[in-house]
Amino acid sequence: MNKYKIAVIGLGYVGLPVSVLFSTKYKVIGYDIDVERIKSLNNFNDTTEELSSKDIKTALNKNLLLSNDRDSISDCNIFIITVPTPIDKNKKPDLSLLYSASKLVGEYLKAGDIVIYESTVYPGCTEEFCVPVLEKVSNLKYNDDFYCGYSPERINPGDKNHTIEKITKVTSGSTIDIAKKIDSLYSSVIKAGTYMASSIKVAEAAKVIENSQRDINIAFINELSRIFNNMEIDTNEVLDAASTKWNFLNFRPGLVGGHCIGVDPFYLADKSISLGYNPKVILAGREINDSMGSFVADDVLELLRKSNKQLKQLKVLVLGVTFKENCPDYRNTKVVDVISKLKENLLEVDAYDPWVNSVSFYEDYKLKILNKIPDKIYNAVILAVAHDSFKNIDINKITSDGSSVVYDIKGFLDKKIVTKRL
Repeated sequence: MNKYKIAVIGLGYVGLPVSVLFSTKYKVIGYDIDVERIKSLNNFNDTTEELSSKDIKTALNKNLLLSNDRDSISDCNIFIITVPTPIDKNKKPDLSLLYSASKLVGEYLKAGDIVIYESTVYPGCTEEFCVPVLEKVSNLKYNDDFYCGYSPERINPGDKNHTIEKITKVTSGSTIDIAKKIDSLYSSVIKAGTYMASSIKVAEAAKVIENSQRDINIAFINELSRIFNNMEIDTNEVLDAASTKWNFLNFRPGLVGGHCIGVDPFYLADKSISLGYNPKVILAGREINDSMGSFVADDVLELLRKSNKQLKQLKVLVLGVTFKENCPDYRNTKVVDVISKLKENLLEVDAYDPWVNSVSFYEDYKLKILNKIPDKIYNAVILAVAHDSFKNIDINKITSDGSSVVYDIKGFLDKKIVTKRL
């Protein structure tokens, strides 16, 4: 198996750990079009904070080469594609990066090579969309000259316990022999073991339903929180009670953003609609979760009206803007929905997040993110993300007794200082 030379295309939060892991056993070329990303990684700095400087340095000193030179992948015989698969403004699958990556690999594809996709897609995408690109560019024939596989990524950003090698890896291949080769390849580095699916389409479907299922479960809890809000019941207290039953699924209400849960269901739904079936539950879950930012803002505004009588010149502090705790990733964050609606009502809103690159965030959302809490008193504080460092904030020092609202979206703060939890 050491005859393999692996190219990993795309060095984001998935591609980099994949590259580093495989470099423990094989020669690996990590390729990305982002020149600054390559420069940063070659200086042992991972801005996604998935890997430490030591991890990167060790890999670079062993079998890993990181490059933005297209020709660097020319003599590889295994190509692993890990580029993002977002949605467009109409919430339709955006396969442009997948197309570009497939086209790039097609230019260097040789007889006997294997192309493995890890990017999340709809069932059938690899063989219906990607393979034709590979065939056209390479002038080679699928399953005669080259082969494909699909092994969905399962990396959980910011999670230092469930790292890539500790998560069971689903694998698949375009023929039985290729499926076994791909499974053996991943088995050689994945400590948790692998599961070989019966086909590429089954592996694709398994991945997309993982996130769709989670999205639907959270949507159900978010809907409950809106019902219980009208009943003046604390949703988290209800969930604490219900969780005493052994088989209760303990999901919690919140804002559902990110590049997976808030995106992947649309891939499955879009494919389903193209086949003539309009999915009800999947899209209903998405509608509920996409509306939660507006709901939170309205809830805070109502509390402010009750405590201040009017909304003019009120100051609000939002704690956290990433899509999840203890990571710098803010893609598709729904915290911006909360901020936007509060600003529409002429409130002065500050947002604080020590994890975020404020320059990049401003470029993407045109919102200023503070890396330090200002010395002022706020009429409302909204805990939007449960970063561990927020436990050290003295909320009493930045709020006014009796009139300030403390709104805890995540059920994270000491309940004694909280006005309301989602």
